[in-house]
Amino acid sequence: MTEETQGTQGPAARQVRVVLVDDHRMFRTGVQAEIGETSRTGVEVVGEAADVDQAVTVVTATRPDVVLLDVHLPGGGGVEVLRRCAPLMGDADHPVRFLALSVSDAAEDVIGVIRGGARGYVTKTITGPDLVDSVFRVADGDAVFSPRLAGFVLDAFASTDAPPVDEDLDRLTQREREVLRLIARGYAYKEIAKQLFISVKTVESHVSAVLRKLQLSNRHELTRWATARRLV
Repeated sequence: MTEETQGTQGPAARQVRVVLVDDHRMFRTGVQAEIGETSRTGVEVVGEAADVDQAVTVVTATRPDVVLLDVHLPGGGGVEVLRRCAPLMGDADHPVRFLALSVSDAAEDVIGVIRGGARGYVTKTITGPDLVDSVFRVADGDAVFSPRLAGFVLDAFASTDAPPVDEDLDRLTQREREVLRLIARGYAYKEIAKQLFISVKTVESHVSAVLRKLQLSNRHELTRWATARRLV
């Protein structure tokens, strides 16, 4: 995909219609500012949503080319959006394609949305130009991944065996898993709060819930638990 195809020629260049789905308004605003100047990038943002129900409604109404989808959303997460939008993804004339855009780089999150039908997965550390390029590639039917994440998908789909079910991990919500992973990586509560756009008090509540559900006593035990399951 050349830069000319991505809209650098101005209004006459090809355009891709995009919906932004993320539960953080400030993040959506930032993405809109970074990629949504249509005459420059070729990307036209035609809708936004903050939770699963809104996402399904907006995507159904606008029928965009690409949906930038956060993995962790109120109402069931990105996987639920994919499940409810499956008929739109299967439309032969104008398929709606999904590109996951998430702070999480966890293997289970990547594999979950790809199994759900997403065409790619990039993390929120991606640059604006690279995100525009990814949007155009997904619109053309390509699969796009941040370099480190591609290996998760190759490993998962190289085997026909389903991954083992971890009943302990399944007790945790998506947000609790996210907090668990960051705690295990050594992040302080304030750092986690900043990264996830939540309050320190909310982080503390999530950690307490994780410790209770996993029957662990402190963050050191939690780190050992996560490391043993290769979640870090």
